[in-house]
Amino acid sequence: MKSSLPSIIIAPLLLAGCALGPDFALPGLSAGGTWKQSTSMKGTALPDEWWRLFRDAELNRLVQRAIDANPDIAAARARRDTARALVGVDRARLFPRLDVNSSTGIDRNSANGAFPIQNLENQSYRAGFDFSYDLDLWGSNRRSIEAAEAEASAADALLAAQRLGIASEVARQYFTLRGLDAQEAILNETIASREEALSLEKSRNDAGLTDGLSTSRARTEVERAKNDLALIQRRRGSTEHALAVLCGTRPGAFSVSKKNSTAALPRIAPGLPAEVLARRPDMRAAEQSLRAANARIGVAEAAFYPDISLTGSAGLDSVDASSFLQWESRVLSLGAGLAAPLLDGGTNRANYDASRSRYEESLARYRQTMLVALREVEDALVDLQGLGRSRRALDAALDSAGETRKLSFQRYDKGLSSYFEVVEADRDVLQIRLALAEVDAQQRVSLAALAAALGGGWDGK
Repeated sequence: MKSSLPSIIIAPLLLAGCALGPDFALPGLSAGGTWKQSTSMKGTALPDEWWRLFRDAELNRLVQRAIDANPDIAAARARRDTARALVGVDRARLFPRLDVNSSTGIDRNSANGAFPIQNLENQSYRAGFDFSYDLDLWGSNRRSIEAAEAEASAADALLAAQRLGIASEVARQYFTLRGLDAQEAILNETIASREEALSLEKSRNDAGLTDGLSTSRARTEVERAKNDLALIQRRRGSTEHALAVLCGTRPGAFSVSKKNSTAALPRIAPGLPAEVLARRPDMRAAEQSLRAANARIGVAEAAFYPDISLTGSAGLDSVDASSFLQWESRVLSLGAGLAAPLLDGGTNRANYDASRSRYEESLARYRQTMLVALREVEDALVDLQGLGRSRRALDAALDSAGETRKLSFQRYDKGLSSYFEVVEADRDVLQIRLALAEVDAQQRVSLAALAAALGGGWDGK
């Protein structure tokens, strides 16, 4: 009988190396060998601060400000820290637990009770240590740690994804703002030119050279341009407010000075699809979430099997304070416990089935994340190609419209055409210039979107 306790303790220790549940392996999903919109095999090595490729000091300042102060990033950072701390909670289950406890008390019994008691008052003194250790025979704790570590890694990747998304959104709003600044400058120039034309037409009308129709038309064009300017200014205000929120600042206390973006556009090549998926933080987060769900299957499976634990306690126990520290007051208890499920109403089976379903859900999300990642790159590439064609067409159209406006003024000065021809030609030039300013801003927006779709330069730290 004396040898049974060591046997109970040693045998589980020899078996404790196993862990139930499937070992994790990434699903074999193909991302394809090339992009639909690009044949480039070599990708651009993006720096950590990829937005610096645009060589705009104001953009750099705003992105850094958003990263430092954006509430969504702060929340993601707190979630990451929480996930890291919870790993320690699960890891602690691998180690023995030792608690210290002590107590002292006094009991007073009734002298008029049913049974006579010699000592009406009794004192007690106790101090000791309680020991417990879960052998984790089936690897439930180790699978829990694996899941917690994967969830912490996923939180790390999600923080990187949040940073990348905020940086990309700041760049989008900023380039939109600069496009509106360019359009506002064009409209201010146009208004000045049209007011000058209106003054000239008034002089001609006062001199009796026109019937007043040209003057009325010139005034209409001035007011139309002013209306266009008001619309642009309203859009700029909303865009500036969006930037303020991204930077974690009240819109009323935030402003961005007006200027035009003049730096050349950077060149960004996508590389191979598999390389992009490996860089993207959302793909890393999806992979780690899948890993965690896989480990939870092992935790659920271990619940079907017996759980063996070791317990013990040691200390001093006495009814007299003077004898409390004597050797004869020592107490000791050692044991091993076994708990095995017999009838649970199907709880363990339901938990196991739920863990398998959660894994399938995570797998579906992983596949969806991959498809969205590939689509975002393709979208940015097709946008850039289309915007490049638009830019070339608009450049050619502006040359032609400028020549048309020049000829229309000459014909009007010679009395060969009406002022309406001048108005139409001037309006064409204005619309093309505004379109060019918008295309230029959209090219920068699409390049920022491409950089974000390629995973940016974040390393997940």
